[in-house]
Amino acid sequence: MIHSEYNALAEVLTGFSTCLQAGEKVLIDAYDVPEAMVIALVRMARSKGAIAFTNLQNARISRELVSNGSEEQFATQVKWELARMQAMDAYIALRGSDNIFENSDVAPAQLQLAMKCLKPVLDYRVNQTKWVILRWPTPSMAQQAMMSTEAFEAFFFRVCTLDYQRMVPGMEALRERMEQTDRVRISGPGTDLEFSIRGMKAIPCGGRHNIPDGEVFTAPIRDSVEGHITYNAPTAYQGVSFDRVALTFSKGRIVKADGTNSERLNAILDADEGARYIGEFAIGFNPHILNPMRDILFDEKIAGSFHFTPGQAYEETDNGNRSQVHWDLVSIQRPDYGGGEIWFDDTLVRKDGLFVVPGLDALNPDALLQPET
Repeated sequence: MIHSEYNALAEVLTGFSTCLQAGEKVLIDAYDVPEAMVIALVRMARSKGAIAFTNLQNARISRELVSNGSEEQFATQVKWELARMQAMDAYIALRGSDNIFENSDVAPAQLQLAMKCLKPVLDYRVNQTKWVILRWPTPSMAQQAMMSTEAFEAFFFRVCTLDYQRMVPGMEALRERMEQTDRVRISGPGTDLEFSIRGMKAIPCGGRHNIPDGEVFTAPIRDSVEGHITYNAPTAYQGVSFDRVALTFSKGRIVKADGTNSERLNAILDADEGARYIGEFAIGFNPHILNPMRDILFDEKIAGSFHFTPGQAYEETDNGNRSQVHWDLVSIQRPDYGGGEIWFDDTLVRKDGLFVVPGLDALNPDALLQPET
């Protein structure tokens, strides 16, 4: 049976998110996801005249392939994956996981080798197709969120089928403000940062690429970052948990990195030269997402948060940084997480997680969740 929630989500993904048109080819990449959801997506894509293709994956099998894979194996894999991606107009990924730490015992060198070899597929997908990615609700995710399975599923579908169109006016105001800004200053517990975004584009994200969504991102001028930051949202990256990450910058480069799993943290940042520079700065404002759950597609959209990302810059906001790493580390600035401020030049734009500038305040939770009249 295909649940009504599946059809509603499939409509969002094939409609608002990827805007599938007649004749377009879409790859549905399903990672430990119920067959009924994949079928709902195939049928919804067909209803729009699109041509659907599927790729079904399994986390434990993928772990085995990566943990002992050779460069020859990955080089062969990238040939067919890149050829397939180049034949697509759109890409929809649903990623479930019974265990987010499935890759925790895979050697970092193996993960880095796989990421390096397969990067051309990722680059083509990000820059040349219409794409959207979302997680799939599982009991494991419910545990991460410290919720019952039933409550988490209700939360998931409520967040993922949000009327993202309501974010557009506020996102546009924030985009304009960011593109007019030179210096950004961010302060809070353990954080005193300053950097430039002068001349950089800002990109609103309201359900086009990620579900759930709710952010506007740009990138700092690569060598402009000075100061230090302590991220207060726990995270998981490459199958490893990090409860605290603290970074110190000089001339844009991370010169000191400390926190839980410090050795693994520095191994990630030493993957290549670009991993010690910042490729993205983004402000999050999804009104339904309030607390971290070690899932970056949710956590980077937390209301009152920002993320400051070591690694690869996006093509749309390219500051020249190149890396196999793109690690969205999150800091929450609401009072219950210690508060904080964001300044654009000499203007305070957000205090303790709430926008304080007219126009931008349309992105505060009270505005986004206000009943329509």
